[in-house]
Amino acid sequence: MFLESIHHVAIICSDYPRSKAFYTEVLGLKVIAETYREHRQSYKLDLALPNGNQIELFSFPEPPKRVSQPEAQGLRHLAFVVKSVPASAEYLQAHGIEVEPIRTDDLTGKQFTFFSDPDGLPLELYEG
Repeated sequence: MFLESIHHVAIICSDYPRSKAFYTEVLGLKVIAETYREHRQSYKLDLALPNGNQIELFSFPEPPKRVSQPEAQGLRHLAFVVKSVPASAEYLQAHGIEVEPIRTDDLTGKQFTFFSDPDGLPLELYEG
């Protein structure tokens, strides 16, 4: 097996319209397709990042809450590459999104910061 890249990351949200607005209007991801699956009472929204990576946003009736704090085993966070961490953090703050203080990665010297989606999923901005 030869893995080449990550194709997509799947996210289950608690409030589909709120999360759809966050990922499309605030983060600016492009909608590839939106499907309502009647038999599952679930939306599936395929979103594209500029480099072709994708996020699948799902809604399900009454999904259990994700444990984000304290950090638990499993997926830790989803990181997005940005040209400017300070400018991106300012943009998020202007949209009412709380952003952690900007830090510098000791290993790479790159700037990064964290914020959360509407369900508390930890997201990271990482200097490209």
